[in-house]
Amino acid sequence: MKALRKYSYEPDYAVPPGRTLEDTMVVQGMTQRELADRTGLTVQTLNRIFNGKQPITYETANKLELVTGTPASFWINLEGQYRLQLNKVVEKQALQKNQAWLETIPVKELVSRKVIPASDDSATQLREVLRFFGVSNINAWKTIWEKPAVAARRSACFESSPGPTSAWIQLGHLKARKIKSSPFEKTKFLECLKKVRGLIKQPVAECLPEVTRLCASAGVAFVVVPEFKKAPWSGAAEWLTPEKAMLLLSLRGKSEDRFWFSFFHEAGHILNDSKKKTYIDNKDSYTHDSLEISANKFASDMLIPREFDCCITAAKTREDIVRIANHADVSISIVVGRFQYLTQKWDLFNSLKQPLQLEEATFDDMISS
Repeated sequence: MKALRKYSYEPDYAVPPGRTLEDTMVVQGMTQRELADRTGLTVQTLNRIFNGKQPITYETANKLELVTGTPASFWINLEGQYRLQLNKVVEKQALQKNQAWLETIPVKELVSRKVIPASDDSATQLREVLRFFGVSNINAWKTIWEKPAVAARRSACFESSPGPTSAWIQLGHLKARKIKSSPFEKTKFLECLKKVRGLIKQPVAECLPEVTRLCASAGVAFVVVPEFKKAPWSGAAEWLTPEKAMLLLSLRGKSEDRFWFSFFHEAGHILNDSKKKTYIDNKDSYTHDSLEISANKFASDMLIPREFDCCITAAKTREDIVRIANHADVSISIVVGRFQYLTQKWDLFNSLKQPLQLEEATFDDMISS
């Protein structure tokens, strides 16, 4: 005969020993008042024991043995089992809560980027994620990233994907803190941007060291972190201190025109907008958010003056695009990007766009050098 498989049952609740005491009191025909008088305990104390809010001590167990005839060891064992089960229930609830939160964080992506170590133990993995964010518990993370007072200073992007977006921003924070920068000066940063504008005909990988140096000299830490899944943002700007801003870009789109547009867009936020808010480049808000519209205009004017728009729109051939790029002193990719935006012909001249050949590791090496 095949043996029956035994399954262990672990209840998700704990019954206080006071319930058993209450049943014993009823069986023996005692009222709560009488039990209180016989044991020398107050009615309030008995109520707390019945509800599990007050433990049955050795002293109380001895009194109950004398009054009910049930051995003191029975009450002590019952109390111990209750406290053990109560602790298991609390741990299980905490684990479920932690697991639910962990599932909102892109743990696998953080592991694959070697930001945190992988672990099969959920408690250890949780600890590594908390360490990455620089917090001691989930509530602390929520205070920093999700509380209403904080959320009001952040982009609506956080509402759609707080886990991946916070991971992207936090990785930017960690990289930005490694960059030594001078105190921020608005006029100096504007001059820095003009110098950057003169470099953008070069391949991105070649001019980034100088761009990073120029930004740092004006109080801005420029960092690159590839976007996370479910956080497809092109860039962000945030003030780390009153004298240091972070300009964060992703590698989204893999084209130089988008990269530089996002750079100057975020620079516009740093130059012209409040230091108390985090700005995230979310194209869905371009048409209705006045700050985003203003940052867009700043980026467009920095890259190609509006006076070129008519001839860009009228471009018919590759030669037209090249001629305009030479006249405007920008890369062909940026002219193509402006042409596609103005005409909404997103496929035309795509072959002229220079792909963004930049790996995150390359930028990390540049920061540490």
